Amino acid sequence: MSEAPLQIEGLRVTYGDVVAVEKLDLGLREGEIYGLIGSNGAGKTSAIKSVMGLLVPSSGKVRVFGKDPVPEGIFTRSVTGYVPEVSILYDALTPREYLEFVASVRGLSGFDDRLVDFTLALQIDGEMDRAISTLSNGTRQKVLVVSALLHQPRLLILDEPFNSLDPRSVRIMRDLLGAYVKNGKRTILFSTHTMEVAEKLCHRVGVLDRGLLRGEGTLTELRQQVGLPSASLEDIFLELTTDREQLSKIVSRLEAA
Repeated sequence: MSEAPLQIEGLRVTYGDVVAVEKLDLGLREGEIYGLIGSNGAGKTSAIKSVMGLLVPSSGKVRVFGKDPVPEGIFTRSVTGYVPEVSILYDALTPREYLEFVASVRGLSGFDDRLVDFTLALQIDGEMDRAISTLSNGTRQKVLVVSALLHQPRLLILDEPFNSLDPRSVRIMRDLLGAYVKNGKRTILFSTHTMEVAEKLCHRVGVLDRGLLRGEGTLTELRQQVGLPSASLEDIFLELTTDREQLSKIVSRLEAA
């Protein structure tokens, strides 16, 4: 039996006295798109950095295809593609030069057809020879996504990948990611606070709030958990993360002011 793409058990991440992630249990299956949703500061980026071995957890266990990403960093980078929340690119290079550099670091050959396909799909083929410093944030984000896809990783990890994208680009990205896992041999983990995208794209969703996993499952399973059979993901998220009674009182006071 092959190892799961990602297994997290009892993950705890702290920054001094601040707890970013607390007792997180998470498991991803091959062939699925898993969305980790939450507000800003919910702990999504801390969890993802722990998966990539960029943070050493205070406690708990993270395994990427059965291996600890901290001591097994080379293995982790070989089987994953990662797009961080904050883009870091070499501004003096063009996208073509940057992607060729990434390919050389990874020792890739015969990637030209994939590069053409990805750049056409994301509609950045006309930007490939412009300096990265002149590109929009959305185009820079797409370059990062292509760089993460070039080696066809078994586990693709995207931290807020839709933040800088316009609605058309979001739709294109959704289609691209859906096609990427269709063969059942690849897995995607992405974080977002955009509920509509997560609802349409994900097979399963985890609701992270102040470092704690408040709910997890398919949309149907989450509806059952909160007892709202026709709720949207946004409704479910609010139900799991908001003190409705307190919010109602605040709204009433504002209306009366």
